[in-house]
Amino acid sequence: MAKLSIRIDLGADRRVGPGKIALLELIAEKGSISAAGKSMKMSYHRAWELVAELNTIFGRPLVAPKIGGRNGGGTELTPFGKSVVKRYRSIEQMTRKAAEGEMRALAAAISRP
Repeated sequence: MAKLSIRIDLGADRRVGPGKIALLELIAEKGSISAAGKSMKMSYHRAWELVAELNTIFGRPLVAPKIGGRNGGGTELTPFGKSVVKRYRSIEQMTRKAAEGEMRALAAAISRP
């Protein structure tokens, strides 16, 4: 089956796509940039660079430090970060629904050995 991947270009070198959104979702799930990066097989440094890039793109933080707790701090998505993920997933869902028939037709057109 064919898969659709959405990358949104927001202007000069400002892109949001499935990788950055997956990173944000993992940060929300794991409470840590480091743990999220490891889950995606990337270094903490690379994960942090992507978070910093997203913060720059949107002009405000999508991820914030989480204070204290039994295991120390960590990170969490800001309300704005959560809204970016939600909007991206909504765009993705609407696009998939709109393209469903054409995607099926393309998949069926592939010659099979």
